[in-house]
Amino acid sequence: MPLRLTNFKAVGFDAVPDEIFVDASGNVAAAPSEGARVMDLNGAWLSPGWCDLHVHVWYGGTDISVRASEAGRPTGVTAMADAGSAGEASFHGLREYVIDPASETIKAFLNIGSIGLVACNRVPELSDWRSIDIDRTLAVIEANRDVICGIKVRASGVIVGSWGITPAKIAKRVAEMVNMPLMVHVGEPPPLIDEVFELLTPGDIVTHCFNGKAAGSIRDTEALFRMAQDMAARGILMDIGHGGASFNFKTARDSIADGLRPFSISTDLHQHSMAKPVYDMATTVSKLLAVGLSFEDCINATTDAPRSVLGLSGRDGLAPGTRADFTVFDLEDAAIDVMDSQGNHMVMDRVFEPRMTILGSDARPAARRLPPER
Repeated sequence: MPLRLTNFKAVGFDAVPDEIFVDASGNVAAAPSEGARVMDLNGAWLSPGWCDLHVHVWYGGTDISVRASEAGRPTGVTAMADAGSAGEASFHGLREYVIDPASETIKAFLNIGSIGLVACNRVPELSDWRSIDIDRTLAVIEANRDVICGIKVRASGVIVGSWGITPAKIAKRVAEMVNMPLMVHVGEPPPLIDEVFELLTPGDIVTHCFNGKAAGSIRDTEALFRMAQDMAARGILMDIGHGGASFNFKTARDSIADGLRPFSISTDLHQHSMAKPVYDMATTVSKLLAVGLSFEDCINATTDAPRSVLGLSGRDGLAPGTRADFTVFDLEDAAIDVMDSQGNHMVMDRVFEPRMTILGSDARPAARRLPPER
């Protein structure tokens, strides 16, 4: 059924109309359609659909993944990227059982390790040279270019052990061969974070950019932080990737205060982070607001910026003929105690409250997962 959206505050778009029209085919229209359902949004904010650039939704294919619906529209997210849950050996299952049937738009970073995260960390995907099959990886990419958006490598000691920087080098070479970005997970060494940084070029993504791990953080030394600032200025993309172990309030607060704003806000949602400390996208973006990122930057880092990596509409999302893809939300006063990944606490005084997602002409309710304030 066609829609006519009224009584909202548009944010994150090039244009700010008084009303938005969606035709029967689900595209934004210049004029209302006959018989359109009028939806009064009660003064809520309306933005491009929230996009999570780092989730794990290969449910059943790995031991940490959640269902796509748990990361998606019920919590305000309309688009997401699975960040390396599947390698070449199991990508066909991720596509058939998760990506293709989902209501949300789902794309994926293909893990350079063939087995992906089938038994995450218990059976590391990058233990030695047998872990990577370049020929099969290239074949899977070519067969799935419509949904594979890049290559993922976890460049931290718990995964690579004594293999060090080599898997990241291989992953970068494969990404160059297929003309796709590399998303690199940074954390505890080996390799050292500056070894990883030296491999990256514009368009590559550093996920877990504000982690607080000793010898794995951009705040370890002044030189490392300057290196991160220079990379961001050159077009290397800093992604939050909160997760269960990879976001630190002080690292984020100090970095933002010193002028380093993240390119994208993502959750790294999985079985070990969803119940706490991550909960959902709304809570994660609220944390970034609380540590100093502006409202407008929060919106950009949750919509236009990550959506551009996936080739989706963003600020241009109200142009006639564009598929409707919106999140409706409120920003409310609150007093909610939350944690970072190291167990540090903070009370948020404002929180993003998703109310609805609109994909095409399909409108569905949405809500924050975090328990209400006590």
